[in-house]
Amino acid sequence: MKAFLLAIVTLMIGGCAPAAPRNTGVYLLLDTSGTYSEELQKAQSIILYTLTRLQPTDSFAVARIDTGSFSEKDIIAKVTFDDRPSTANVQKRAFADAIKRFVDHSQAATHTDITGGLLQGIEFLNEKSPGRKAILIFSDLQEDLAKGYVRDVPLDLKGFEVVALNVTKLRSDNFDPREYMSRVDTWRERVEKSGGRWRMINDLERLDGLL
Repeated sequence: MKAFLLAIVTLMIGGCAPAAPRNTGVYLLLDTSGTYSEELQKAQSIILYTLTRLQPTDSFAVARIDTGSFSEKDIIAKVTFDDRPSTANVQKRAFADAIKRFVDHSQAATHTDITGGLLQGIEFLNEKSPGRKAILIFSDLQEDLAKGYVRDVPLDLKGFEVVALNVTKLRSDNFDPREYMSRVDTWRERVEKSGGRWRMINDLERLDGLL
């Protein structure tokens, strides 16, 4: 009898445990360096698509990749959507407007600190603690650090999904395709060794599986 009562109590305690969060957090990194800044119209379309997929209580942030991206100042827009759908829709429109202003007035960055952007994205999403964490990288994946910037640091990507988007080829890749393949493989290996899951989507007409 005692064993039976103990089992019932155990089940009751287990049933009172808080449910795991089921919301989503997305952090999108925009490469604004060199000629890649000309791709921002495509990035804007991806952001608008992402807004349509996110739900109340989800979080979204968009940040630019520039010389030193491990900084709050590089976040262009961020929001956690209200649990009221009507208010969330107003937030989405404001978010879209902020992105449009940025794209219309963006200037090309001189360097590309992808690692710093990833570190900032990890910090942002860990603070939000969503059930699902995704970092999207809109970039050619060519990191170019300014003198004095140290980015040989570990990335803790356990529980994160990292999706590379629109990984365009550089001019040098046309001469030696191995450079392109090596660049992609280097980032894939770094993400996976850090505990994250890696995907790449270059066909922007097929974003249905993005989130």
